[in-house]
Amino acid sequence: MDTKNITLISTGGTIASRWQGTGYAADAGGDTVLASAAVPDGVEVRVLDLFNVNSSRMTTERQLTLLRTVREVLADPSVDGIVVTHGTDTLEESAFLLDLHHDDPRPVVFTGAQKPLGATDGDGPGNMYDALQVAASVRDLGVLVVFDGKVHAARGTVKTQTLAADAFSDPSADVPVGRLGFGRVDIRRTPQRPAPLAVPPVDTAIPRVDIVMHHSDADPALFEAAIAAGARGIVLVATGAGNATPEFVEAVGSAVRAGVLVAVSTRVPAGPLAEIYTGGGAVDLVAAGAVLSGVLRAGQTRVAVLSALLSEGAADVRGKLVRELLGVSEGAVAQAA
Repeated sequence: MDTKNITLISTGGTIASRWQGTGYAADAGGDTVLASAAVPDGVEVRVLDLFNVNSSRMTTERQLTLLRTVREVLADPSVDGIVVTHGTDTLEESAFLLDLHHDDPRPVVFTGAQKPLGATDGDGPGNMYDALQVAASVRDLGVLVVFDGKVHAARGTVKTQTLAADAFSDPSADVPVGRLGFGRVDIRRTPQRPAPLAVPPVDTAIPRVDIVMHHSDADPALFEAAIAAGARGIVLVATGAGNATPEFVEAVGSAVRAGVLVAVSTRVPAGPLAEIYTGGGAVDLVAAGAVLSGVLRAGQTRVAVLSALLSEGAADVRGKLVRELLGVSEGAVAQAA
């Protein structure tokens, strides 16, 4: 059996968390986290400690540092794959950001835990073992999320359980990418991915991208406050298949005319957005210049908007690009209605 060389990039999260007297926080290094788990036969692991934070403290700057670190690691042809340990709260955003830029056949596999390091019934060791096994055995699947015996595509996968071990799923997909069990990795489908983006230069300014939610009695005050705060992109989390009010439509139109990139997601857990309703609905929001997010939810929609803004190009080019990153095309969502 050929030895597979896997690099473990440790970023913190619950899998690296220990009791701090009042609560848990990430403080264990990657070597300690790795030592808690069995390593699959034929796998050798090199540990790289990148940072050690609770994932609620994740930032775009840290995510871009992770992206560039992955590129640096994969510059070594002897590396067969990468595992990233990450907190679960923002894992879906980091994984999707890396997937949008990943242009290598070798896998990048995210995993983590719902229970802290050293818990007698902890899920971290099993997730680590599975992630190493996947990283050593698959290719051409992009960035993956391995959790609780399942293999998920980065795109569309979100945290769906606050505490349960089966923390991640793609609510709009029929089946995960694969499953693990009995010492094998069973891949069932290949994720659909857009053409990979170039990695932003180190000195690239990070644009502000905010998320604003619509609800009963909502008005555009927070939407307009985000623009006043300097947002260059906004994700409106609408109701239903992408619906808000005429007041939001007016605010969206003003923002788009000012060069702000606006995307519309939904607070509903599963299903696509669609141009069905007027009177402030998706029909009017799209006419005002917003882009519907397809089946992606708010966090990953924000990442798509952010990535489009980080790319080079004029406003109309970025509008086209964000549609590609979201996996929707002109008129495609309307036809799905």
